[in-house]
Amino acid sequence: MKKTFSLSALDRNPQRVIDAIKHEVRKYVKRERRKTLPADTDFWDFTCKVGTATADATAKPLNEINATIDALAKEGASTIYLEILAVGGRHIRHAAAPLGPDIALAHPHAAETS
Repeated sequence: MKKTFSLSALDRNPQRVIDAIKHEVRKYVKRERRKTLPADTDFWDFTCKVGTATADATAKPLNEINATIDALAKEGASTIYLEILAVGGRHIRHAAAPLGPDIALAHPHAAETS
């Protein structure tokens, strides 16, 4: 989703306009998460950019989108540009994470508690 939202609606309360933008973001994310994952991925990740225009949009994590929208509205921005793209992500197992049924044996204090 690449979209520029106007915050200056004459017939609507400014807070309701902000709430409508946040609702549209949540609706988009929910719709994208319902799609089937590509073969080599485990989850949907989202790359996000937020700003007053495309030129000054900065990358933000998905969980900071609402706070950024509120901050831009408080600064008096007349428009908000949002770019949210769904990308397939893959969990990476760390080498230190034990695998298999012998997890309790790999714990350094397992012998002390027995």
